[in-house]
Amino acid sequence: MAVEVVMPKLGMSMKEGTVSVWNKKVGEAVEKGESIASINSEKIEMEIESPANGTVLDIKVSEGEGVPPGTVICQIGNENEQTPESQTKQPDSPKERIKISPAARKIAQSANIDIKMLKGTGPGGRITKADVLQALPGRPNKQAAKAEAEERPPASPMRKTIAARMTESLQNSAQLTITMKADITKLTALQKQLNETAQSRYDTKLTITDFAARAAVFSLLDHPAMNSVYQDGRLATFEHVHLGVAAALDEGLAVPVIRHAERLPLIELAKKIKWYAKKAREGRLLHDEIEGSTFTITNLGAYGVEHFTPILNPPETGILGVGQMYSAPVYQDGELTKGAILPLSLTFDHRALDGAPAAAFLSDVKNYLEDPASILL
Repeated sequence: MAVEVVMPKLGMSMKEGTVSVWNKKVGEAVEKGESIASINSEKIEMEIESPANGTVLDIKVSEGEGVPPGTVICQIGNENEQTPESQTKQPDSPKERIKISPAARKIAQSANIDIKMLKGTGPGGRITKADVLQALPGRPNKQAAKAEAEERPPASPMRKTIAARMTESLQNSAQLTITMKADITKLTALQKQLNETAQSRYDTKLTITDFAARAAVFSLLDHPAMNSVYQDGRLATFEHVHLGVAAALDEGLAVPVIRHAERLPLIELAKKIKWYAKKAREGRLLHDEIEGSTFTITNLGAYGVEHFTPILNPPETGILGVGQMYSAPVYQDGELTKGAILPLSLTFDHRALDGAPAAAFLSDVKNYLEDPASILL
């Protein structure tokens, strides 16, 4: 007598199971414990084993069809044994069985892809998830993707250099970024006053970058550990400040170096920053003008960025990021008034110094900016 194989209940919440793949056809012999089909319900998938030796007499549920638990999906019996259904009608001609994984079938159904048009690359020609994904509309095939990649122009020499240095920086240092905000209300007022003289006497203007650079130089002299380099297990501090000032270019980034920045008054430092930025944009920087910096400052305020995470310019220990100034209410002389706030971001190499001295350095930068008279002397 034929043995019925039913859809098992794979969980208390299971309401329907789907036959993913039939591993046997009608008329094929099976042994007890041999896998005859794969079924799945939600995230659960399992193999259905034959409950007895015999022959597959009838398959009642097609691949991809979902039925409730307890539904008879096939019958196993003796060869030539007829089931009640087969006694009253001739069996349908067997359909060509398409082997496809459950995940692949689900994706194909949701994308309305005819699995008969797919060529399986899995074992025995089984259609895999990758085969279906490759056939999704708008997805280029491997040959097209390869051709497209070959058509992409190579990166410029500058971009390759930047990529190599930034990768080296992140791989060879322990970088950490901390942030603070400086109240530069007094500084902006002083800037406006000084620029009248700077423009008429020196044909230049003082920018927030100039003041931040000056504050950084003073703070580096107060905190020599930030003006250092950690290499090969040794920590070397520098007596002089060779300040790198990042300059954005159309094709990348350049960091010209202002040597002995600690010797320059504010107006000379500002003129140097603008002069080197101009040379960088014109592509006239000499090799020794972009090497040997001990600390770098970068400003993304013009792009609307406030706090960010600057990447160290190796082998330096620190880099100061200046963000976009914004207005906020502040107390001045005991009264609430409209003030100007400048976001500051400091990335430092934790191998060279710890968080506390790094925070002390950034705090000093903040204090210098909030007391602008101190950086004029």
